Amino acid sequence: MSMKVRFAPSPTGLLHVGNTRQALVNWLYTRAKGGRYLLRIDDTDTERSTPEFATAIERDLTWLGLTWDEKAVQSERLDRYAAAAERLKQAGRLYACYETPEELGLKRKVALSAGRPPIYDRGALALSDQERSNLEAEGRKPHWRFKLEHSEIAWLDRVRGPVSFQGQNLSDPVLIREDGRPLYTLTSVVDDIELEVTDILRGEDHVANTAVQVQLFAALGGTVPAFGHLSLIAGAGGETLSKRLGSLSLASLREEGLEAMTINCYLARLGTPDPVEPLQSLDDLVRSFDIARFGRATPKFNAKDLEHLNARLLHGMPFAAVAERLPAGFDAALWEAVRPNLTRLAEAETWQIICRGPVAPVIVDADFTRQAAELLPAEPWDDTTWQAWTARVKEATGHKGKALFLPLRQALTGLDHGPELKALLPLIGRERAEARLAGRAA
Repeated sequence: MSMKVRFAPSPTGLLHVGNTRQALVNWLYTRAKGGRYLLRIDDTDTERSTPEFATAIERDLTWLGLTWDEKAVQSERLDRYAAAAERLKQAGRLYACYETPEELGLKRKVALSAGRPPIYDRGALALSDQERSNLEAEGRKPHWRFKLEHSEIAWLDRVRGPVSFQGQNLSDPVLIREDGRPLYTLTSVVDDIELEVTDILRGEDHVANTAVQVQLFAALGGTVPAFGHLSLIAGAGGETLSKRLGSLSLASLREEGLEAMTINCYLARLGTPDPVEPLQSLDDLVRSFDIARFGRATPKFNAKDLEHLNARLLHGMPFAAVAERLPAGFDAALWEAVRPNLTRLAEAETWQIICRGPVAPVIVDADFTRQAAELLPAEPWDDTTWQAWTARVKEATGHKGKALFLPLRQALTGLDHGPELKALLPLIGRERAEARLAGRAA
């Protein structure tokens, strides 16, 4: 069987950086191994799942470049879960339980007060047929639990190394709710078997689920995939990330003007000892990816780190990579001149206006800028023109240092900061420069 990895988001909210990291690591792992990437929409939670969130998830993944080879939607596979549940019932591994949430809560309190772990006591297995009939006559509908074998459950985790549980220390999990809805523990295993998933990388919050699912794979006649459980990332202050934190959603980061590769580069190295680098393509990340580099410590996501990384990425980005996203008329020469000063791509338009006009100049000393205008050389201009011209202005006026350069920058660009003027001046051109030095918008 060829390798297949899946990313299985629930469309109950927008993707945030936590589950995006899972999507990315799975994608890089798959591409590095030459496998197939399955996008599975886990939408059986009908109370919270929406088509709008499902669409948003696909939009975010596409923006990042995390394309998928296959797609499955759990709400379209309900018959498969029902069939699997029936097989488990016939095998005596799925049994009906009638306790209410209040009764289960009381059982947990009693167990804890007695110093025992709050594990389900399998009381439903002791019910007689008459007792079950009486409960159903009261209007109770059963939920269904998977009967775990009380034996060791062990696997070699791709991230955590050897992991083991004892079945008797785990509660029999609920696989089907009272309303008949199948739960994640069942649906995920059925899909992983039938869609031939071979490797599963997910958060460490699923480790106990994995122990249960290892037995469920065997009960349904499936091959247990290779598992890896990544440490969950926290916010800069150590807070747990959540879909409710809209500020860390992919949509919000995109709206802030961050590049997709900025997100990819940052998340691909988060949790590893490797430095974050402004790589220009996912292929570059694939070539350097190694799941063994991820450690057990909790990595912290700091949005401020993205600011610096985004600027570094833009500073090294070739014109061809951004040409289609720049305003009409923006050429390679202008890009080379302004990209060292960009923190967001949207800022490029400001510099296009400064070079192509109109710009309202800022004149601090009209006599000085008038003299400077009279000393402008004839065109054509190149990157040596600025130095030659300012040398003549310095000699003629006696201005030097900040007193020389700042008034010229303010007159030529209307700003007191920006890219080197040796690159901008030829793009502004003599006609605009002369007009701006004279105090006219051009």
